[in-house]
Amino acid sequence: MDQQPHITVLEQEAVEALVVEPEGFYIDGTFGRGGHSAQIVQKLAPAGRLLAIDKDTDAIAVAAERFGGESRFEIAHCSFADMRSLVETRGLMGKVSGVLLDLGVSSPQLDDADRGFSFLHDGPLDMRMDRSRGQSAAEWVNTASEAELARVMKEFGEERFAKRMARALIRERAQSPIERTGRLAQILKDANPAWEKGKHPATRAFQGIRIHINNELTDLEAALEQALEVLAVGGRLVVISFHSLEDRMVKRFIRRQEKGDPVPRGVPLMDDQLNRRLKSRSKAIKAGSQELEKNIRSRSAVMRVAEKIA
Repeated sequence: MDQQPHITVLEQEAVEALVVEPEGFYIDGTFGRGGHSAQIVQKLAPAGRLLAIDKDTDAIAVAAERFGGESRFEIAHCSFADMRSLVETRGLMGKVSGVLLDLGVSSPQLDDADRGFSFLHDGPLDMRMDRSRGQSAAEWVNTASEAELARVMKEFGEERFAKRMARALIRERAQSPIERTGRLAQILKDANPAWEKGKHPATRAFQGIRIHINNELTDLEAALEQALEVLAVGGRLVVISFHSLEDRMVKRFIRRQEKGDPVPRGVPLMDDQLNRRLKSRSKAIKAGSQELEKNIRSRSAVMRVAEKIA
């Protein structure tokens, strides 16, 4: 099967917002295929450093091949939710110049049927970004309760027909285990009574299952908190989201850190006592028309930028 080449979303915009100190230490929390990392390294001075992170062993292999001779670059095979421990072992807590999180699934992951992310290409029902550990989507779909199936598709996929789909999954798996993406997509498609124009009927349910299998929102919540700890004052946090659940979480986190600690009404406090930690550096940034022409997958991308101020 032909795969679309991976095109890095908001590549220039993200790196411009991130790299404010060429001699600094930066973190690319989602290496993917290295598009952002390559641009970051180009902006670094000889003393600058970039630590890239990825759950996907395929991405780790790409990093080793692409950046093997680059002394300013290193890669870690783990989740960006492990950021704090990586920075602590390097003695750089509170000294990181920038953290970039490009969320979602990369084109190679989507287009490789063997990874099990796509409802368009039949393959083993896996969906794990890190295939070296954890429960596959097939294992979960075939053992989770009806209530749990519905909760995940509703909560993480924002699928309004989640209960109908969960009942269909229970009924079908009783006939034989659901082990292929093609069969899962067909079951979900048949259980969806109101198709959205231009959207596959299984889209939301697949998203919900993928987010659950990879602990994506839990990891994002942890990464945002840890980014605040590891960043230096003046350091940048840049996050690119691809669906409303992620973007809502990022937006609320930045807003909360801008406002500072909640204070009971009537308590007299000076502004500098509110513990404001971040300042938003831009409104939500989206891909321009030229990028959309080259990469339709960038249409849902939203980038937010914040600076640590204390």
